[in-house]
This record gives sequence, structure tokens and C-alpha cells, in this order.
Amino acid sequence: MSGAQRIHPTAIVDPAAELDTSVEVGAYAVIGASVKIGANTRIGPHAVIEGPATIGRDNRIFQFASIGADPQDKKYAGEPTSLEIGNGNTIREFVTINRGTAQDRGVTTLGDDNWVMACVHIAHDCLIGSHAIFANTTNLAGHVQIGDWVILGGCTQVHQFCKIGAHAMTGVSSVVLHDIPPFVMASGSSAQAHGINSEGLRRRGFSADRINAIRRAYRTLYRSGHTLQEAIAALRVEPGPDVAALVAFLEGATRGIVR
Repeated sequence: MSGAQRIHPTAIVDPAAELDTSVEVGAYAVIGASVKIGANTRIGPHAVIEGPATIGRDNRIFQFASIGADPQDKKYAGEPTSLEIGNGNTIREFVTINRGTAQDRGVTTLGDDNWVMACVHIAHDCLIGSHAIFANTTNLAGHVQIGDWVILGGCTQVHQFCKIGAHAMTGVSSVVLHDIPPFVMASGSSAQAHGINSEGLRRRGFSADRINAIRRAYRTLYRSGHTLQEAIAALRVEPGPDVAALVAFLEGATRGIVR
């Protein structure tokens, strides 16, 4: 490898790319113009990163990943769109993350400290929070929004424009056709709700009182016989920030929620 950046001599880095001096680039990797990469990020062999793309610090991008390619959208006509990746993410082998489209935000966003396993696809205009885990071969269609601390089981398939709230979780091979509210566990084809992610909440330091409040809110939403609007009205008067976050998500749901 050459220079302080530790760039392998077989790698191709466009002169217009901006790499911190501590960035590592593996053999035969290709980094295009309009790519910015922050400190201590490591790019594996044969990875391809296209721009415009901004990648933060302390990321690990493994071999054969394709990051920042054109969106897989037939309406895309070469408009200047981008990809933004935060800090501390792990992006494993054969992951594909596409840039945004002019029909939406124009940018695909991946937050901080996400764990993206092999063969995951994150399509154009997705908005991903932080601390999420996407297990192998999970696919996110365009315009999907994922909250913080979400866990998607292996082979989860998420329909375009769906939203998945913070701390939600899906089972293996779930097909998500509707929005999944925060804290909810869902699985199946199509995915249906099966309680709250109580174990995940405990691991993240939620107190018993907070978890019980979320469990009561779940019962109001799914087991009271209320319509969605009636459940929202009932939850609005319940105290606590977690229930408020649930209400805010429900009010912004665009594809209906999982049954």
C-alpha cells in the first residue's frame, strides 16, 4: 500500500475523491469522483464506491460491496443525487446501497453504528437511522424509512414506502407490506404483529415501567377492538415519551400498519 492513506497499488481512486489520510483501501477497489471518506474507514478488496457520496469515520466496508451506484429506478435520468453514510457502520460482503432519486429526497441516508450483513440491498431514497441490524439477504425497496435500533431478520423483504419504527423487529423471511409501529415484533408473509420487542428494550436499558407502558399501548392498539383512529385517540391521553412516539408514528403512517 502507498502513502499515509494505505491505498493498495492495484486500487483505482479518482483524483477528485477526498479521502482522509487514515483511510485504508484494499486491492482492486474502485473509488469514483465526488466521494468523500472520513477518518479510519476501511474499504475492502474489490469494493466499488461511486459518488456523489459522503462516508463518515470508522466505517468498515467489506469486499465486493457496491456503494453509491445509480438508483434502480427506470425514471432515473442521470439527475445529481447522493448517498450519505454516517460513522461506525459495518457493511458486509455484496451489500448494495444506491443513491437517491429526484422524485424523492434525492439522497439515500444510512445513520451511525448500523450492522448491515452480507447481500443486503438498500434501495434509492431509503432513510435509515442508527444502531440497526439488517440480517443477511434483507432487501429494502425504494423510499423505505427505518428507525433507530430496528432489527430485520434474515431475508426480510420490505415494500417501497414502508416505515418501520424505532426498536421494532421482524422475524426471518418476513414480507413487510405495511408500516410496523415502534417497539412491535412482526413476522410472516405478509408480516403481522406478534407483541412488543420487550427483550430488546430490556437490553437497551428500558425500565420495567417503560416496558409495561409500551405493552399497555400495544394492547390498546391491537387488542382493544378499536379502529386505528380510536386507538390513536385513546393513546394520546396516555403519559410518557414512548407512547407519544408511538402516536406520532401512527399519525404519520402512510401504508396502514401491520395487522
